[in-house]
Amino acid sequence: MAYIEVQDECKRYRAGGSVICANDHVSFEVERGELAIVLGASGAGKSTVLNILGGMDTCDEGRVVIDGTDIAGYSARELTRYRREDVGFVFQFYNLVQNLTARENVELASEIVPDALDTAEVLAMVGLGKRMNNFPAQLSGGEQQRVAIARAVAKNPKILLCDEPTGALDYRTGKQILQLLQDMSRVRGATTVIVTHNSAIAPIADRVIHMHDGHVTAVELNERPQAIADIEW
Repeated sequence: MAYIEVQDECKRYRAGGSVICANDHVSFEVERGELAIVLGASGAGKSTVLNILGGMDTCDEGRVVIDGTDIAGYSARELTRYRREDVGFVFQFYNLVQNLTARENVELASEIVPDALDTAEVLAMVGLGKRMNNFPAQLSGGEQQRVAIARAVAKNPKILLCDEPTGALDYRTGKQILQLLQDMSRVRGATTVIVTHNSAIAPIADRVIHMHDGHVTAVELNERPQAIADIEW
């Protein structure tokens, strides 16, 4: 059994008198410790999949099995525990607490889990060792994104979910962050799922899940994922 098994997952939203099907019978698997990329254009349903995997949203139909347990049947309290203990989430728009420093934003997440990584070390890993006492308003957009990534990584999560994690970063910093995410998978064994529209980074993944118009259209396995240093975009 795969670590993540999504089976015929459907998610619909009501907009006025219309029903929008964000995910239409989505099925795929991700093995424990893999780095998987969910690839598709805007509106393909990628972020909906990520939110459901992370317990931020629930599906209307289907199963979402994580480590042998179907979280689609979880109560609100069980989903809260799952998000707190098992998942690190990198949001596309940072979601930092503005009146806390970079260090305090990371500590906010790391203090709720028993085996968190060292806050200062993680901030140094994302290139912010000298900026940890700055507030979000004193950081650039790219630096704020790196704080968000450090916050997720510091939890030492079983599952690391990333929504366009390099979208606000320059080329050099983007590669640094991708290396960190790949290391979380390769070195620390975190099952890592990255949502992106950037097909150029797909070769770094063990598994590429292609989405279009709410459907999974193909799943590719990379027997020899490329090194971060070897990709260009």
